Amino acid sequence: MERTSPQLKFSVGVFVRENNAREFEITTLLRIAVALMIAIGFSTGVDAKIVSFTDGRVLKAEDAYLEGETIVIELRGGGTMRVPANRVDRVIADEVDEDTSPIPEFKGCPWAWDGEELPTEMPYGVEILAAARKAQIHPWLLVAVVRAESNFDPGAVSRAGAAGLTQLMPATAAAQGVTEVFDPVQNLRGGASYLRAMLDRFDSLTLALAAYNAGPTTVDRYEGVPPYRETRQYVRKVTKWFCGETSESS
Repeated sequence: MERTSPQLKFSVGVFVRENNAREFEITTLLRIAVALMIAIGFSTGVDAKIVSFTDGRVLKAEDAYLEGETIVIELRGGGTMRVPANRVDRVIADEVDEDTSPIPEFKGCPWAWDGEELPTEMPYGVEILAAARKAQIHPWLLVAVVRAESNFDPGAVSRAGAAGLTQLMPATAAAQGVTEVFDPVQNLRGGASYLRAMLDRFDSLTLALAAYNAGPTTVDRYEGVPPYRETRQYVRKVTKWFCGETSESS
């Protein structure tokens, strides 16, 4: 089944995937819209969190945030605990998705490297292409992940400490040999390598993306895409941007 070629819009611009043509245009209006959405998002307060540790344990918390080389976890019921940042795999919002419809497998959307070039206007296009080639994944899949993770901002840092273009947590960065997380070349290499590891582990684009967001042990625990809104929306976004409407139910 061949992938369709819909027009896909990015918050930092527009690129068209049609008949192997690619176009990427930066727009000031969309940049302003993104800034406004971020400002509104930050004003809504802190949601409860689920902290997934590298050893597979999971802890529900009121909040979790990076402080130096430590992640401070505010416990439900009061009190805090501090753990080394390299012991925490993922921190995601503890909010169940109201949309419980199954997320399909995108079997008709090949994710393997195919040598396709990226537009010269693409932010960090050269570095993305090199990282995708090294990991043997499709460059446009890595583009979609970078857009979803950081919106092409190499200095992006989440409250929990995920950093750089591919939003690597300290533990993931260390495991992938990334020593300078804000260096685009190292960050993209680490993110692409980790994504490829998830694709190999689950043999599924849908589950690999869920694992990239929520951690592989979380996917194992639920034997599929976990019910968390953040993760399910993440999978839907990236697959839509990369695959369009092409899908086959598992």
